[in-house]
Amino acid sequence: MLTILRAIILGLIQGLTEYIPVSSSAHLVIVPWLFRWTDPALTSLTFDVALHLGTLLAVIWFFAADWVRLIRAGVASIAERKIGADPDRRMAWFLVIGCIPGAIAGVLGESEIEKLFHQPNTPIQPSAMIVMAVLIALLGAALFLAERLAQHQRDLKQLTLRDAVVIGLAQAAAIFPGVSRSGSTITAGLAVGLERPAAARFSFLLSAPIIAGAGAKSLLDVYQGVKAGAITQTELLLFPIGFIAASISGYLCIKLLLRFLQRNSTNVFVYYRWALAVLVIVVALTRG
Repeated sequence: MLTILRAIILGLIQGLTEYIPVSSSAHLVIVPWLFRWTDPALTSLTFDVALHLGTLLAVIWFFAADWVRLIRAGVASIAERKIGADPDRRMAWFLVIGCIPGAIAGVLGESEIEKLFHQPNTPIQPSAMIVMAVLIALLGAALFLAERLAQHQRDLKQLTLRDAVVIGLAQAAAIFPGVSRSGSTITAGLAVGLERPAAARFSFLLSAPIIAGAGAKSLLDVYQGVKAGAITQTELLLFPIGFIAASISGYLCIKLLLRFLQRNSTNVFVYYRWALAVLVIVVALTRG
């Protein structure tokens, strides 16, 4: 029962932190590390897949009408071999182009980076936690500068190919725990002059293909593990629990964050990142 409760907590954390610019990957490492949760089912590939598929459902669910419109526009542009001035066709292709850097980074480097934080039955080294804390703080600093130095006056209709490439490159950096997919892309969106809600909206839409691609690959690995009998009953039980918790909290988080950014800056997330970084460094040095 305690493992189930912890799975629910981690599912809620995943949904909340995937779309708030504070790094979901960092929180899924930090929370079990802080409280010394050692159940391998909570750090298993199966549970990780459940959490990410849950947040994928959240972004598809929330933007369902947008996805239908964009997919239709993208298909029409291929059929007619024309993009023209149609904003939906442009947006569809901007999303495709923006996903390329992140997809390449994920294929080339994500598995190696994950080994630092998700080795079964192996404690995370304090040095790895300190590195992650530094990344958390640095992204906070980048977000702080983007808030103050850029003019946030452009909406998504004014998005350019250059903007999509810049934001896509920023998303590639999210393979490092602590950077944050939403954090890096929202920061880049603000840096190129997008309004805060527009930067967040493009960030959320851009995340879906990457999460879907990584989730599909990992889901295949889980399926093969089930066939081989390598997946425990506990892991299978936690799959729907994590999936449901992450999808519900992710949906609510997207809704609340878009509303929040209409009237507020991202400063609260900057200060949270800096406080979290300090906490992680202090604990890592104390335990070291």
